[in-house]
Amino acid sequence: MQLSSLLNRFSEPETLKMARLGRELRAQGIDITDLSLGEPDFDTPQHIKEAAIKAINDNWSHYTPVGGYLDLKEAVCAKLLRDNDLHYAPENIVVSTGAKHSLANVVLSLIDVGDEVIIPTPFWVTYAALVQLAQGTVKLLPTTLQTGYKITPEQLEAAITPKTKLFMFSSPCNPSGAVYRKEELAALVAVFARHPQVAIISDEIYEYINYCSCHESIAHFEEVKDRTIVVNGLSKGFAMTGWRLGYIAAPAALARACEKLQGQFTSGTNAIAQRAAIVALNAPLDATKLMVTEFTRRKERVMELMRGIEGFEFAEPDGAFYAFPCVDHYFGRSDGTDVINNADDLSMYLLNKAHVSTVTGSAFGDSRCLRLSFANSMPNIEKGFEKIKTALAKLGS
Repeated sequence: MQLSSLLNRFSEPETLKMARLGRELRAQGIDITDLSLGEPDFDTPQHIKEAAIKAINDNWSHYTPVGGYLDLKEAVCAKLLRDNDLHYAPENIVVSTGAKHSLANVVLSLIDVGDEVIIPTPFWVTYAALVQLAQGTVKLLPTTLQTGYKITPEQLEAAITPKTKLFMFSSPCNPSGAVYRKEELAALVAVFARHPQVAIISDEIYEYINYCSCHESIAHFEEVKDRTIVVNGLSKGFAMTGWRLGYIAAPAALARACEKLQGQFTSGTNAIAQRAAIVALNAPLDATKLMVTEFTRRKERVMELMRGIEGFEFAEPDGAFYAFPCVDHYFGRSDGTDVINNADDLSMYLLNKAHVSTVTGSAFGDSRCLRLSFANSMPNIEKGFEKIKTALAKLGS
């Protein structure tokens, strides 16, 4: 059987690969501490679960409209107005099977062969893969620890060409935790204003998980709102990863295009998840705030633990639930068996020798770093970092 060449355009996401390898070792009876997966370790709040149970009992069991139930679209609009001061109508909203699905809809609706897509690094693993699927050209803009993992207006201006069709970024960022302040977004908007052909995807899935109360959406700037696509969902802020529900807020013409595309891939999103999402979006955010309080506590402990590890250089994240230390201090070192040449090697060394699952920074466009998730219990975090510290100490110069 000859498989499609499409499969050669992209690789398995490293995040899912490490989760798979961790499961395989765990199945062999090895005690793996998971610091790799970007999934809140909290259960879905009770009021959302009760809404889903009610939806089942009320027989919400039939096909759903491709773009989502109207009252869910209205709930999304109300949320965007309440939390972001953004005015949208239901015609601007498309509900999909997770924010990843939303991103795929947008990229495949916008990008043709040879179109350039600018992506600041580090970036979430799927961004580049989606562009490759669409046969676009990925143009990475590197950032550094010294710049807080944010691009400058000068970088953006220099990267844009007549072929540039799209700019994709997340704030708060997975994996760096960087959050763009309002004045920083304003400086980027001034550049975009000179290049009206460039659309903008603003991935805001970690919106609620920020530690600086500084989340801003680039869609708030009128100069670019008519070409900005806000992507969000319920996975992170509501501990609903398995419910698979994301959404976009976009110009109406693009929303219709995404709905047309989705009609051929999946049709409408799960009915029960949609009814529960209405309750999640309309209810007070008390449960979300409790999660963020705990993530804040863990983040502070992780920063403390990383300060105790020789050679780790890092910025304190302003959002999301990851640490992203630069680990090139260990490149060229060996424990007598394994030689660490790069972050890929170090991630596999920690998995096989320390039995801690991490993700190599090369998956996110920065080959000097590791991504360490603190979406795990405090005992597991402390256990994992102790195992990491012990294993790294065995790497000689």
